[in-house]
Amino acid sequence: MTIYFGFALADSMFAGEGEIRRRIVMAEEVAARQSEFAPCLNPSHVATISAMRSRFGIDLSIPETPPKVVLGVGDSVIVMGVRGLPRLTDRHEYTAAEIDAATFSFSQYVFWGEK
Repeated sequence: MTIYFGFALADSMFAGEGEIRRRIVMAEEVAARQSEFAPCLNPSHVATISAMRSRFGIDLSIPETPPKVVLGVGDSVIVMGVRGLPRLTDRHEYTAAEIDAATFSFSQYVFWGEK
């Protein structure tokens, strides 16, 4: 069973029809288990990845090209959601104050296959 880690969820990640279960995951659990994850991070999100590293100590590698994620039965993806970080239009990183003010959440989606 593969556990992916990324910042977004897409319908195309799930192979076929079936049940998908979601559970909230605490940041401490994600940090403790990070060596188990296959990162599917996009290199263009380096500022958000840096914010994740500084806030939670989650230090996943950034693949040159994000892998195509297709979840088979029993596979899952942990998604980090962020609210409150501004769009970076004139700079390439967030300030410590911006990171501290943002809200981060983690959810794990598990594909259970056919009902």
